[in-house]
Amino acid sequence: MSAEEIDLYEILGISKGASKAEIKKAYHKAALSSHPDKVPEDQREEADVKFKAVSQAYEILSDDDTRAMYDQHGMAAFEKGQGGGGAGPDLDDILAQMFGMGGGMGGMGGDPFGGMGGGPPGQRRKRPKGRNEMQQYEVTLEELYKGKTTKFASTKNVICNNCEGSGGREGKKPKTCDTCKGRGVQTRLQPVGPGMVTQATVECSTCSGRGQFFADKDKCKKCKGARTIKQKKILELYIPRGSREGEHIILSGEADQDPNDEEPGDIIFELVEEQHKTFNRAGADLHAELEISLAEALTGVDRVVITHLDGRGLHLKVQQPNGKVLRPDEVLKIEGEGMPMKRSDHKGDLYLSLKIIFPEDGWLKDPAAVDRVKAVLPQPTANPAGGFADVKPGQTPEIIDEIHDFEVVDSLDGFGAGSDDPRAAGAEWEDDDDRPQGAQCAQQ
Repeated sequence: MSAEEIDLYEILGISKGASKAEIKKAYHKAALSSHPDKVPEDQREEADVKFKAVSQAYEILSDDDTRAMYDQHGMAAFEKGQGGGGAGPDLDDILAQMFGMGGGMGGMGGDPFGGMGGGPPGQRRKRPKGRNEMQQYEVTLEELYKGKTTKFASTKNVICNNCEGSGGREGKKPKTCDTCKGRGVQTRLQPVGPGMVTQATVECSTCSGRGQFFADKDKCKKCKGARTIKQKKILELYIPRGSREGEHIILSGEADQDPNDEEPGDIIFELVEEQHKTFNRAGADLHAELEISLAEALTGVDRVVITHLDGRGLHLKVQQPNGKVLRPDEVLKIEGEGMPMKRSDHKGDLYLSLKIIFPEDGWLKDPAAVDRVKAVLPQPTANPAGGFADVKPGQTPEIIDEIHDFEVVDSLDGFGAGSDDPRAAGAEWEDDDDRPQGAQCAQQ
């Protein structure tokens, strides 16, 4: 879009009051959806333009100072020679005072999405660093526990060493592009909704935004005028033990190189933790569910109960003196058996939630065995724990009905079903403000 029409907040799909965390989250979402590698080939040119817009919108809005400039002046603040009319201060001087930089943000042929220049005022503008490449990298919890080093082949664009990035043969001069008249951009109408279009400024497809090009006979024989060539390289990715979901592993200078850039950008890997079948993680702590038998709950545990992320078996020895028992949903905390902490010898803790596995129906077939179990287990009292409050110890109701027919159900899901009663299973209480309001007296 042209400078007058650009709304960086709209590009990221956020409000003007968005926090830094919301801006970062919106950027990641928009960057992934508009990445040229994620769309069909015939849509890559349009996706590339959108991806650049998303990246530069984030670059401006993620910094408090440049965001304040944008909020006050719009994109005109980042166009050299334009300050909204009048003889206002030059942007180079403003940025030099704020960041110790010169060259403003127009280091790409006047493009408001150009990178920020560098150097003291009055010196030649420093070319920007190349665009970073963000990729997601899936890792297992085992790899995060032990750390990982992996090598992979990468193919990147580097400046042609034959023409040194000019794209032409030695001594040949480029011609001005007739399509864009040397501006490097074209104006097009793009649909934004049903029956609605907007005028957008996009990179010229003829000259690839350079404003000029070489005739076929004058192009560099090695790069064919592209100014860059492909280079294959083996890269090494190191993930430290204890790394977490969302952390970034940066390979500096390993992204594509462009002749307009001072140096190539970085490849940034964002770690995505795969779901584990046994463990859940929170910070440096681990959690798992431990199933034990009823006999173990009553008498103690003495066995290997779980295989840890490094392959070790954890032998749990729980003695139950004096009739102490393990109960359902109790949690055992084992210090120092969680995830390792980065750059430290310490580890988090392991939490084991107990699940008591009761025997299958009919496991006691011998009446004598039933009597022996009854003899060692606690006997029921006149008012067992959890009994009705109106049945007092030593008192028995005058009328007693014996219940022999009943159904064992898995849950309370059927409790109050179909009654529209908010106390039914699965129903949620409504706040008073959410309930329909009837007629009310007017306030005096």
